[in-house]
Parts: sequence; C-alpha cells; structure tokens
Amino acid sequence: MSGRQALGILADANDDVNGRWQAITGRLAKAGCAVPKTPARAGSVFPGPRDMRVGVWLMPDNQGSGELEDFVHDLIPATDPVLPRARRYIDGIPEGERKFEKGKLTRAYVHAWLATRKEPRPMGTAIRTGDLLHDAGAASSFVNWLLRLFGP
Repeated sequence: MSGRQALGILADANDDVNGRWQAITGRLAKAGCAVPKTPARAGSVFPGPRDMRVGVWLMPDNQGSGELEDFVHDLIPATDPVLPRARRYIDGIPEGERKFEKGKLTRAYVHAWLATRKEPRPMGTAIRTGDLLHDAGAASSFVNWLLRLFGP
C-alpha cells in the first residue's frame, strides 16, 4: 500500500449488508485499519495504515441489501416511459425460460431499459450521456463519499 493516499472499496451488499461489512472490515482491521463497527449511511471513510484514508461503499446505499443495479435503477428518471415497458417485458418471460437468477429481477430490468437507449451502452457510460440522473439522492451521496475519500 505504499505511496497510496486513499483506498476505496466498492462492493455489492447482496443479501446481507452486515455480513458483507464484516467480511470486508475484518480483513481491513487485520491490515491495521481503524474500522467502524457498522457502515455509515453516507459511506464509510476511516484511517488506514501510514496515514492512508480507506473507504467502503456497499451498494446500493450502505444500509440495505442489493447491488449496483439497484443503485442504477434509482438513477432512472421516475417519469421515464420506457422503464415500465422494460419491466413488463422481463416480467412476461416465463420463469422456466429466464436465463437470469430469480433474485436478479432489478438487474434484468436495468439492462432491458439500457438496451432501449438511442445508443445502448453499459451502465458505466450511461450516466455520461444523460440517460441516468447524476444528481439523484443516491448519486449525490456516492459522489460526496468519493470526494471525502479521494479529495484533498
């Protein structure tokens, strides 16, 4: 870790935010980090070895279960007329014909919605094109965490 000023860890909470938190922070504590007992709602930033800042963000919101796609789903404009259609499309696929895991409906909704954009693209680039709300509550919290972690 020499030479680094900050280390950011981004992980999906999946079905157990506390279990994920314990798995990550247990390793960080062994490396000499002063880890908090629970994740902060606004994202965690804490001291690491050699004056390094360490941050952990658990998708989607540091509090509940979920993953990156849940975070992105919340960045889709509420008035978007295509999202309900993407949901109906996915919901209309018989369970026996679905190629995605049962608990990954939001992931399927998001990717179906992304496929309808003028230029379909991955989630990571969709925010730059204005398809996703960069100033939504979830995005603002995430950006503020990044600034606290990697800023001056």
